[in-house]
This record gives sequence, C-alpha cells and structure tokens, in this order.
Amino acid sequence: MVRSQSRVPARATVRTYEPRDQKAVERLYTEGLLAGQIAANDTGADIDNIVEAYLQEEASHFWVAEVHGEVVGMIGVAAEEGHTGEVRRLRVDKAFQHTDIAEQLVETALAHCKHHGYLKIRLDTRFDSDAVVDLFDRFGFQHVRTKSVQGKELLEFYLDLYRQPANEKRGE
Repeated sequence: MVRSQSRVPARATVRTYEPRDQKAVERLYTEGLLAGQIAANDTGADIDNIVEAYLQEEASHFWVAEVHGEVVGMIGVAAEEGHTGEVRRLRVDKAFQHTDIAEQLVETALAHCKHHGYLKIRLDTRFDSDAVVDLFDRFGFQHVRTKSVQGKELLEFYLDLYRQPANEKRGE
C-alpha cells in the first residue's frame, strides 16, 4: 500500500457508486472544474450517466469515498481498447485534500485494473500542483506530455502495469 508521509490518515470507506450518491458526485465534479468550466474535450456526460458509463461493463467501475456517511471523494475507471484503462474523475472534497483519501481511491482503481488484466493505465489532469503530480508519481505514473487545451495545460500520465515487478502485480 502506498502512503504519503505528509498525508493525514482518514477513516474513509471506498465503495461502489450507488444512485443515491448522484448529488454528491455532481457536487465534487462541479467543485473540481478548473475555473468553473468544462474543458473542450470533456462533455461531463458520464457524470450524468454513471451507471451506464461505468457500471455496465465489468472492466469499468466507479467508486466513492465516504467519511461518516458523507461522500467526500470519487474515482472511475473506463475501459479502452488494447488492455488499456483510463482513470477518470478523481476528486476529493477540499476539506479532505490533506488526507490519504486520494491515495485510497487510486489504490482501489489500480487494484481493479490489475484484476481485470489491464496492461496500461492512462490519466490526465489540468491540475499541476506538486501534490497532484507527487500522488501520481508515488504510484509509478510517468508524466508523458503536457498539451494546451483552451489555454489551460493538460498533463497526461501513463502507467505500464506489465513493467511492474512480479510481486507487485500479484499484490504481494
């Protein structure tokens, strides 16, 4: 399990999304928009249709993190072609961003990807804070490129699961 020494442990429960979580997920999504705007390459349609977008295929999934019954984080995995998965919609409520909830969510998503035989994982973010880049780095993601989308930088990350040591692949 990856742990950052600068993060405060939180007693979060990471579980599969349920329709009752929709309002909290919409709130987290909206609060996480850079400058309050949806990017040109992002319609946000999956947020309105989480069951259809993430829970119809076994290889895709969507989770929420709960603290004391309140949804404070979320993450999804979408199946792509060629044994590739995309980690999407990682968000943590601002009040919990200095905890290990983001790590718990990423660990859950990566375990799902390994279980379903993904070889490659990709993700992108428009947030380039040291904390965000450090989080992805701790899990072995490589920053592969930065591109400009509507005048904002989009950082793209990539993880080769097939290059990890055998003991990590088996979760030992």
